[in-house]
Order: sequence, then structure tokens, then C-alpha cells
Amino acid sequence: MIPKNCFDSQANFDTDWNYLYPWGSDHNGGARMDKAHVQLSGGVLTLTARPASGQSPASSGGKSIPIHYLSGTVHAKESFSVAPTGGYDFIADFRATTTKGTWPAFWLTAVKGWPPEIDLAEWKGSGKISFNTFNTSSIVAAKDVTYPSPGNFHTIKSELRDLNGKDVQIKFYMDGNLVTTQVGKGFVGQAMYL
Repeated sequence: MIPKNCFDSQANFDTDWNYLYPWGSDHNGGARMDKAHVQLSGGVLTLTARPASGQSPASSGGKSIPIHYLSGTVHAKESFSVAPTGGYDFIADFRATTTKGTWPAFWLTAVKGWPPEIDLAEWKGSGKISFNTFNTSSIVAAKDVTYPSPGNFHTIKSELRDLNGKDVQIKFYMDGNLVTTQVGKGFVGQAMYL
């Protein structure tokens, strides 16, 4: 659904991707997303974060969250839902920092409500990479492993498959090695943003 050549030119990129989160510039952290922090060059998409001051606070769950950074994010124009007997493979090459205070992420989240959420990969500033499936806010499957050589590219692959007509099985791979297998309860037919 997203062609391999989507990063080959700005025109190709603009066909398949939107800037910011599907709901706007803020999420639940201290960074505000800004299109100026998204660059495409030589087939590589680069998202950066820079310190910022004077930003109005974000809000999440009734809490005011100070904004300390401007950063970049994109999301696919298509949403994805695993159909009965169906599935998807999500594959991308990443060079992601694991520096304390950073939180790069490659994830799927619900179009309507929440969950489902599948963190295809998250680098939460701990030197590790996380693979997570949120069935509820308290029922979470999570696997953290050391992220080798953050300065190098690594291939992240997630295979999503209908397990039984209701649940989705997710197999998470890094550099061709299976890291963990998790299950999203009731995720079949649930539309998700990438």
C-alpha cells in the first residue's frame, strides 16, 4: 500500500505521507511537531528535534505539558486494518538515536478511540529498542532489547496476521532476527494509522 519508492522524490513522498500526527501537532510529550523538522534528501527521510522556547503548552488528559522541543513526524495517508484471514508486513530501515530524552517511534495507533496500538519500534532514550502491543492501558505486551550501533541503519520488520478471526498476531524482527511475538486482542478489522 506504501510503495518502496515513496522516499525517492518529494512528489512520491507527498503522494503517500502527511506531516504531523493525524490529529495535529501535539501528543503526550514535551515536543511539538513541526513540518520544518522533516527533510527528504537522497532517498532518506530525516526527522530532527531542536530545543524550543516560548511555545504554548500542550494538554493531555487534563494536564498541561510544557513544550521544550520542536520535532518532526509523518503519518501515512492510508489507514490499515487487518482483515479476517489477512495481514500486513511493515518494513523500514532506521538509524535512530537512543540518547536520553529522545523518543523516536515507528508505530500504529487507532483511528477511532484507543487502543489498538502496536509499537513496531520505539527508541525511548534508554539504549534499548522496544516492541509493544497495547490491548488496554494496563494490558501491555512489551519487549525491550539492546539497540546495537545506533549510528548504523537497522531493518525493522513487523508481520501482522489474523490469528483467529478476532485477534492479530504480531511478529517483530530486527535485522532479520525474530525478537518477539505478541497478540493484539480484538485488533482484526480495527483501522490504524502508521
